[in-house]
Amino acid sequence: MSKPIVAIVGRANVGKSTFFNKICGKRLSIVDDVAGVTRDRLYADAEWCGKSFTLVDTGGVELQSDDIFQKEIFEQVMLAIENATVIVFLVDGKTGITQADEDVAKLLRKQKVPVVLVVNKLDNFDLSLLYEFYSLGLGEPMPISCVQGRGIGDVLDAIVSHFPTDTKEDNLDGIKISLIGRPNVGKSSLINRLLGKKRVVVSDIEGTTRDSVTIPFRCNKKDYYLIDTAGLRRQRSVEKQSVEGYSVLRSMDAIERSDVVLIVLDATKEISEQDVRIAGFVHEAKKANVVVVNKWDEKTMTKDEFLAILKEKLSFMSYFKAIFVSALVGTGLSEIMKSVDEVYENASRRISTGILNDIVHDAILNFEPPSKNGKKSKILYATQPSTNPPKFVFFCKEPTLINFSYERYLENRLRERIDFSGTPIELVFKGKEEE
Repeated sequence: MSKPIVAIVGRANVGKSTFFNKICGKRLSIVDDVAGVTRDRLYADAEWCGKSFTLVDTGGVELQSDDIFQKEIFEQVMLAIENATVIVFLVDGKTGITQADEDVAKLLRKQKVPVVLVVNKLDNFDLSLLYEFYSLGLGEPMPISCVQGRGIGDVLDAIVSHFPTDTKEDNLDGIKISLIGRPNVGKSSLINRLLGKKRVVVSDIEGTTRDSVTIPFRCNKKDYYLIDTAGLRRQRSVEKQSVEGYSVLRSMDAIERSDVVLIVLDATKEISEQDVRIAGFVHEAKKANVVVVNKWDEKTMTKDEFLAILKEKLSFMSYFKAIFVSALVGTGLSEIMKSVDEVYENASRRISTGILNDIVHDAILNFEPPSKNGKKSKILYATQPSTNPPKFVFFCKEPTLINFSYERYLENRLRERIDFSGTPIELVFKGKEEE
C-alpha cells in the first residue's frame, strides 16, 4: 500500500512553511538526506498514530496577482492537489478571509479530495474568530497556533481520519515492479516491451492513488504487477517537469508501492543530477532495485567505462545491480525479469542467527568496534528480525559509539559473505537493555 499524500495549500503569508516545519520538527519524522544527494525540503515522510504519509509544502497561491512566478506556482500546486489524499487548507485567523482565500476555496470545492480547513495564528484561541470561515464552504474550521504549537495534534487526527483503510494491492500475490526515470529515457518503450505480445494482461486493478493502476502480467509462468502512474501512461505537462517539481510525487508513490524498482537511464546521455536524485529516492525508500541502462544500441562507451561512472555517481548505493538493454532493438530485455527475480530474492533473504553471528564475530576479530574517552563499544550478538529490505539488529554495549564508518564496515562484511546485490540492507544498533 502506498503512503497517503497530504498537501498543504493556501495563499502567501498564512504560515504554511511554519506549519510544515512545526509538524516535522516536533511531531513527525523526516527521512534523512542521502549523503551526496541534494534534496529540496518540500517533502517529508511522516507518521501519526501509526499511520505513515508524505507531507507536501506548496507555494502561496495568489490567483489575481501579477507576480511572474504565480503561473508556475499555481501549476505546481495543482500537481500537488491532483496527487493528494488529503488537502490541508491553511488560512490566517488574524487577517480573516481575503479574496485570495476565496479563490483557493472555490478551487478546492471542485476537487474530489477531503479538505481539512485550518485557521492559523489564533494565539489566544479566540474561537469566535472561526465563524466567518464557515462561509468558505469547506466544513468546520480547526483552530491552531503554530507559534504555540496548540491544536496541531487535533489537525493531524483529522487528517489521518481520511486515509483509506484497505486496498486491493495488499493482497496481490506477485512481485510489484515500477519503472522510474527522468523523461525520454525510454520508460514507455520498456513498459510496452514488458506488456507486449508475449505478456498476458489480465485486467486493470485500481490502485490507491488517483489516476494510477496496477497491471498484472505473466512472465515465465510467474505473476507480476506493473505499477503504472499517470506520469508513465500518458504524456502530460508533469512528465516534462524536472524532478524538483511536484511531478516527483508520482515517482515517490510508485516507488513506495513497489517491491522492485527499475531505475532507467539513457546510455546516450550523461548521468545527470536528476538521475542521481531519483536513485536517491529509491535508496531512501529501501527498495530492491535494478539500474536499467537503455538505448545501449547507441552506446558511446564500453560497459566498464559506464559502470565506472555509475560507481562514482551512485557511491551512496554501492550495492546497485546494472544491466544494459535496448528497448528499440530488443537486446538484453531477457535480463530485466531475470534481474527483477534476483534482487527480489536477495531482498527477501533471511540469514540464520548462527551464520549471521559467525560473520559478525569474524568482522570484530579483524576490526574491533570504536571506543571513546575510555568507553569501549562491544557487540554482543546480532539478529535479523525482517526482510524487504533485510534488517539486522546488533545488541551492544555503548551502541552510541558505533559510528558511520564502522556501520559501513559491518555492512561491507555482510555483503562479502552474503549476496545482497540490488537491495539496501538496514543496520540498527541497540543497547542490551533494549532487547
